[in-house]
Amino acid sequence: MKALRIVFMGTPEFAVGILDTIYQNHYEIAAVITAPDKPAGRGQKIKYSAVKEYALEKGLPVLQPTNLKDPQFLSELQSLNANLQVVVAFRMLPEAVWKMPALGTFNLHASLLPEYRGAAPINWAIINGEAKTGVTTFFIDDKIDTGAMILRAETEIGANETAGELHDRLMMLGQDTVVKTLQLIEKEEATTTIQSESADIKTAYKLNKDNCKIDWSQNGLTVHNLVRGLSPYPAAWCFVKDNDQEWNVKIYETAFEEAQHSLVPGTIQTTKKEIKVAVSDGYITILQLQFPGKKRMKASELLNGIVFSESAVAF
Repeated sequence: MKALRIVFMGTPEFAVGILDTIYQNHYEIAAVITAPDKPAGRGQKIKYSAVKEYALEKGLPVLQPTNLKDPQFLSELQSLNANLQVVVAFRMLPEAVWKMPALGTFNLHASLLPEYRGAAPINWAIINGEAKTGVTTFFIDDKIDTGAMILRAETEIGANETAGELHDRLMMLGQDTVVKTLQLIEKEEATTTIQSESADIKTAYKLNKDNCKIDWSQNGLTVHNLVRGLSPYPAAWCFVKDNDQEWNVKIYETAFEEAQHSLVPGTIQTTKKEIKVAVSDGYITILQLQFPGKKRMKASELLNGIVFSESAVAF
C-alpha cells in the first residue's frame, strides 16, 4: 500500500463535492490550490472560489497562484512533498506541475472521454441530445483531456434533465469514481487505457454569448435541448420584440410540441397563462424565463404584468 499525500486543485462547486469526499475518506491533503480571489457582483466585493471556502472551513492550507509557472509557486508546491495531485475543474497545468508528484497527477472530467474534451462537457452532452454521459479519471499529459484513462463511469441523461440537475448527479458519480481511483493508486493496481482518436469526436467548447443564443429557425428538439443544456447557468437567451419594445430574455425551461403550422419561426402566441414560440416543426412552450430587471419566473407570472400583441416575435 502506498500512503497518499495529496494536493487537490479545483475551483467551482463541482470540485467541492470531490474534495469533500477525499477529506471524508481521511486521505492526507497537503494543500488545496484554487483560483485567485476576484471581485464579483454589483458591489464588486472580493469573492472566494467555492473550493477556497470549503478548504478554509476544514482548515486546509490554500495556495492561489496567478502564474502556475512562477518559480516561487513551484518551490512552494515542491515543498509540500505530495506524491499525488488530483485535479477537478481547474485550468491547464504546465508540465513542471503535473509531472512533479511521484505517483502522477490525475483529473476527473465530467464526460465519457474521449468525447467532450474541453470546458463545458455537461452542457454540450445535453445540448447535443446525448442519451448518456458520465465521468472519467485520467492521468494528465501535455494536451487538454487527452491523457491515459484510469476509470470511467456512465449514467443515462433524462429526456428533460437540465445541466444543473446532471451536474449534481455527475458530482456524486465523480465522488465515487475518484475514491475508487485513489484506492487503485494506493494499492498500486491502477491500469490505464489510451484514449482513441478520430475526426468525429465531439468537443465541449467554451460557452459564450453566441453559442448560447436561441435560433428559432431550428427544429423544436434542438431548441429544447439548448435551453435545458444551459439551465440554470449561463442560460439560453434571445431577443423578444413587440411593436417598439425589445428585450433581451433568458429562457430556463421549455417543452416541445410537434405540430404542423404555417407560422414564421419565432412567432409568439400567448394566452393568459401560456407563451408559445413557433419553430420549424411545432411549438416551444416557454415555462420559465427572465426579463431584464426582473427575477426568474414562470411564464404565467410574467403574463400577469405583460400583454403581448399579435406582432410579438422572438429572434
